[in-house]
Amino acid sequence: MAQVTLHGSPMNTNGDLPAIDSAAPDFRLVDSELNDVGLADFAGKKKLLSIVPSLDTPTCATSTKVFNERLGGRDDVVVLVVSADLPFAQGRFCQAESTADVKTLSMMRSRKFAKDYGMLIEDGPLAGITARAALVLDADNKVVHAQLVGEIGDEPDYDAAIAALG
Repeated sequence: MAQVTLHGSPMNTNGDLPAIDSAAPDFRLVDSELNDVGLADFAGKKKLLSIVPSLDTPTCATSTKVFNERLGGRDDVVVLVVSADLPFAQGRFCQAESTADVKTLSMMRSRKFAKDYGMLIEDGPLAGITARAALVLDADNKVVHAQLVGEIGDEPDYDAAIAALG
């Protein structure tokens, strides 16, 4: 179990992020067209998983825009923004913010992703959604970078995540 804070107040997650050099757990998340997708749908690409509580918050919006801007156009990388938001809300966000180079994925059908990645907040006002993290997977889905952001309102270390992509 890891601990994060919201404005300094502690909250606990159900576990820990996958370890560096481990195989990332597969997942079933929902894309913008209501399709279930998993790691196999992004085979052969490096993956940056930006796990956020909700795109309807300033920090989540900022991190999505930064990763879109800094990684857009890279054919070898896919940026997956995972949140508890419905795909419709994610789509409105991406359209309004011109973030077409990220792929949003929703946990609307299950919290299994959050549990498997150790990111499900179990207590406090945000119980039931995810903490904030940046994970980088190589093309074979091995974890090469993992950052749990300690304070929910803080941004991830963009430079470290992008450097891990090579």
